[in-house]
Amino acid sequence: MNKFIAQVFKIEHDFYKYLLGSLVVFSAAFIGQFPLLGAVVMKVLSEGGNIDGINEKTMYGVLDSNVFLLLALLSFVVAFVGLFIAVKYIHKQKMTAVATSRPKLDWKRIWFSFFFWGIISSGLVLIDYFYLAPEGYVYNFEMQRFIILAIIAIILVPIQTSLEEYLFRGYLMQGFGAATVEKHFPFAFLISLFTIPLFIVLNIKYSLSYLQNGLMLVAIIVIGIIVFQIMNKTNKFESNGFNSLRNVCQRNWTPLLITSAIFGLLHIANPEIGKLGYSLLVYYIGTGLFLGIMTLMDEGTELALGFHAANNLFTALLVTSDWTAFQTHSILKDVAEPKLEFIDMVLPVFIMFPIILFIFAKVYKWNNWKEKLFGKIVEPPKEDYKIIE
Repeated sequence: MNKFIAQVFKIEHDFYKYLLGSLVVFSAAFIGQFPLLGAVVMKVLSEGGNIDGINEKTMYGVLDSNVFLLLALLSFVVAFVGLFIAVKYIHKQKMTAVATSRPKLDWKRIWFSFFFWGIISSGLVLIDYFYLAPEGYVYNFEMQRFIILAIIAIILVPIQTSLEEYLFRGYLMQGFGAATVEKHFPFAFLISLFTIPLFIVLNIKYSLSYLQNGLMLVAIIVIGIIVFQIMNKTNKFESNGFNSLRNVCQRNWTPLLITSAIFGLLHIANPEIGKLGYSLLVYYIGTGLFLGIMTLMDEGTELALGFHAANNLFTALLVTSDWTAFQTHSILKDVAEPKLEFIDMVLPVFIMFPIILFIFAKVYKWNNWKEKLFGKIVEPPKEDYKIIE
């Protein structure tokens, strides 16, 4: 059994507590957006504008990019506080246990992954700038603004990426892992398999508003509750077919897939999706799978923490564009016409990420892939908890 998931059984792991904890985190993130929203509203009003026209797409150009980045990243700081509260007071757990199965964070792993991907990703951008497509970039460096950007990014970007890793590859990975041993879990998994594609298809076809998405979500929840009650009263959860499904879902791959899908779909509001299309979700979900596999095989989030921090930090400092989530006073600016080609998804997700996993596997001597990725999740007897510590 995977030690990283197994240690969740030593703490308060009822799944409703993970739903409550997630609500705390997202509520904190929402509260953390108030300074940004307030600054945008004040700026628009001071220029005689109308706040009715403010939305996610128009907010990016209202403030100086350094100010916008600072205020946007503050929401992740507040959300991290929310996660700490959820872990400590709802689950009676230490933050270290959310991040790793080791007694403490392995900073050597974090730094190795950080510099490994930081050097490679920066090198790829520079090769593109100097040799492959120099016409697609302009030199954007302004010393004073770049120094301010560097201070903001170096302090806050690692907090943003660490929150996402602690939340998705740690907190929720363990939470969904613990949930797989519950009697009714496959029902929720089936609902997820139905609703996630439904949301994507309807948004692509009809560009649904937040209100329409909210109403659809409420309808799905109501229908799900009705179907759940019918199945429970007719003992369908005790059927051989459902027991077989439960046996299939009670595996490490289940929390891996669910958290990767959630991670990817939360990027659906990014401006990159609007420019490049919903096919880009393949990259985001694939990145979630890549980081999740890395976490399960290494039995800790350290490598994922370093990789994610390097990816966002080096990108923020090195290259920007007018259509990405982070628009910064970076060294270079990508001015090429945005387009998403098939190779843009195939290269990172199906070629580069597997190669990186292979390299990390050699460096850290990973073995027993089948058990760590597809092994059965079983709640150990309380007297066996010392074995998995």
